[in-house]
Amino acid sequence: MQNLSLTRPLAIFDLETTGIDVDRDRIVQIAIIRVEPGGTRRTFDTLVNPERPIPAEATRVHGIKDSDVAHSPTFAQIRREVEELLQDADLGGFNSIRFDTPLLQNELRWSGSTLDLGQALQVDAMRIFHAKEPRTLEAAMRFYCGEDMTNAHSALADTEATLAVLDAQLGRYDDLPRDIEALHKFCNPDQGRFVDRTRKFVWTDEGQAAFTFGKLKGKTLQQAVQGESRGYLEWMLNKDFSEEVKDILRKALEGTFPAR
Repeated sequence: MQNLSLTRPLAIFDLETTGIDVDRDRIVQIAIIRVEPGGTRRTFDTLVNPERPIPAEATRVHGIKDSDVAHSPTFAQIRREVEELLQDADLGGFNSIRFDTPLLQNELRWSGSTLDLGQALQVDAMRIFHAKEPRTLEAAMRFYCGEDMTNAHSALADTEATLAVLDAQLGRYDDLPRDIEALHKFCNPDQGRFVDRTRKFVWTDEGQAAFTFGKLKGKTLQQAVQGESRGYLEWMLNKDFSEEVKDILRKALEGTFPAR
């Protein structure tokens, strides 16, 4: 903390969760570091029982399983300590403005808290990162190759720059593989997880297609068709979904489901 000037406490926090839906998913781990203007710190870190199963896809991201949180406190049980750490503090995180803060606000509300995080100032290191380190080919060329591009957005110039950047990346990072097959796996860590290219359906552990969005999120196509959601699938056919998704829906309504 050599460069940040504080006049109020700053609570930097991070959440691990059951998923990425801020309105429905729950916290499985929370860590908070409260920094006072004088520099003293208080750290809080605990697993949290979300009172629901943790999806396998979430466990693949953070490694936390149902058995890990079975005897952990619920959020309601740690609410007062969380409130104390956040009270009268500004907030900080990495992608916290879009994700962590709204999800934490919902957990507070569900547990009976009246603490309003919307009153706090917020700093987000991810937004600073993206603003100060543009993720463009020109920026990559300067960073990795130490050169400025000429004729940027000319197809040939962009292609030559991409080749130079790729080669420079392999020279910079010793842990990157050198062969194309291994680089493919590195660049496509989610390959095989999703049924369609737009990621509207994900494969379950049982090899069935499940929704990744909307009111049917987490339900399989079989459950949707066999339950009371056929009308929702028919509604989707008239909306702006990809032809690949619509083909999956049509076949499901006819009784044919994707199989892994």
